[in-house]
Amino acid sequence: MDAPHQQGEAAAGWVTVEEWSGSSASALSRTAVLTASDSSLTSRRFGSRWGRIGGRMLGAFVPEGFPGSVTPDYVPFQTWDTLQGLSTYIRAMLSTQALLGAIGVGEQSATIIGATFQWFLRDLTGMLGGILFTFYQGSNLDSNAKMWRLVADFMNDLGMLMDLLSPLFPSSLIVIMCLGSLSRSFTGVASGATRAALTQHFALANNAADISAKEGSQETLATMTGMGLGMLLAHITRGHALSVWASFLSLTVFHMYANYKAVESLSLTTLNCERASILLQYFKECSEGWRLQKRDPTMKTTTTFCWIRKAVFTFSSTSRQPQLMF
Repeated sequence: MDAPHQQGEAAAGWVTVEEWSGSSASALSRTAVLTASDSSLTSRRFGSRWGRIGGRMLGAFVPEGFPGSVTPDYVPFQTWDTLQGLSTYIRAMLSTQALLGAIGVGEQSATIIGATFQWFLRDLTGMLGGILFTFYQGSNLDSNAKMWRLVADFMNDLGMLMDLLSPLFPSSLIVIMCLGSLSRSFTGVASGATRAALTQHFALANNAADISAKEGSQETLATMTGMGLGMLLAHITRGHALSVWASFLSLTVFHMYANYKAVESLSLTTLNCERASILLQYFKECSEGWRLQKRDPTMKTTTTFCWIRKAVFTFSSTSRQPQLMF
């Protein structure tokens, strides 16, 4: 009786704690086991050290619970978005270098007050442009996120082009600088607003804040990488105008392509005016279901109401026709 009793006390004195990690309940893996007793404490970790370090580093750039906590189009969109951001920051070094040279940085004839005044007008124009753009289009940005995303990046390209052109037209420097700043002000408003709408779209686990924070980390990494590559490119092409323009135009073409691929990869699940009109047009032309036509003799128009029982519609980015699924 004494031996079994002692064994029972020993077994009762053990405490085991296990650590599991994974993106969902069906994709968990054991990462550590901690065993404690009255006289000992042991721990054991599973997986390689480099794998654990890589997992922690990845956690700084992807949302918690990834990939189960985001929509399937999150990865392709973020991949193309990071690439287009990288090309933007590389080109920014070239355009900024040209703009600083245009306002007289490095020249003895340039005055501090003159350069400050020019920069002030540039920033003031951008601020006023951002306010006006928000006033006229602020309520329309989230419902047309794809379109305004492309418009924002196109206006950013236009603003950088203005900066790069500024040394070629010294007599119109102020006008060119203000136009470039005005273009980028549209970019800031439209890009920020559409990003908020897309963040809500990606969030599947009520984790919009986490997605936004991790997107900021991704953008910071792309910014640092792009600035480093941009400084290297600016140093290599310094004094060679043809090389500067060839690099800038090549990166701009890639930037536009990456933006198009990023927007194309999105599969939005909400209706805006354009998608709703496609749906209503399909309702109007449907051959199954229930229809009611009402003719207005004064307006000479016919209104068609169409209802399909238990119908689910899906939209594809490659087809304008909604798919009917029962």
